[in-house]
Amino acid sequence: MSNIEYEAKIYDIDPADIAGKLAKLGAKEIGNYKFHRYVFDTIPAIPNRWVRLRSDGQHTTLTVKEITTDAIDGTHEWEVEVSDLETTLEILAKIGIKPCGYQENKRQEYDLDGVQVVIDHWPKLKPYIEIEGNSVEEVINTAKLLGYTKNDLTTKNTTELYQDIGIDIEKMLELTFNSTIEDRMLTGL
Repeated sequence: MSNIEYEAKIYDIDPADIAGKLAKLGAKEIGNYKFHRYVFDTIPAIPNRWVRLRSDGQHTTLTVKEITTDAIDGTHEWEVEVSDLETTLEILAKIGIKPCGYQENKRQEYDLDGVQVVIDHWPKLKPYIEIEGNSVEEVINTAKLLGYTKNDLTTKNTTELYQDIGIDIEKMLELTFNSTIEDRMLTGL
């Protein structure tokens, strides 16, 4: 089974406009989620590779993500579902693996003919859509259906989107909708 993710983002979108376009195209709304995630460095720490423990309140996954190139097919992911967030977090802590940060985001998820289209909201970022399909062509064609061109797509990850606005989320202990960025910066890093 391939662990390649074929995905790209379109940054700074109007969520209501995208939801309307998806409805007109017959997309099925899968759900609205508030994700809670803990991020971990790998041991040893490897650039562009990290571990994520994430829950939407119903499903919890433990994932290793690795970015190998800045292309639509440049992200690799290995993921398993675990029974619950808190127990998995405790197990990891008991073996000496502690998170380097906690993050929240909100997501509206749609299925458009087998392609996942999500509208993501993160603290301090403008909303964006992420399109994940089974091939590079499927991602590009879905963007076109939504009124965008290949040039509108970006493969920047969320960390890079924050860097674009001057925030280093890798140095943040907590990134939530209820706290200010300045109050949550780690000191001495």
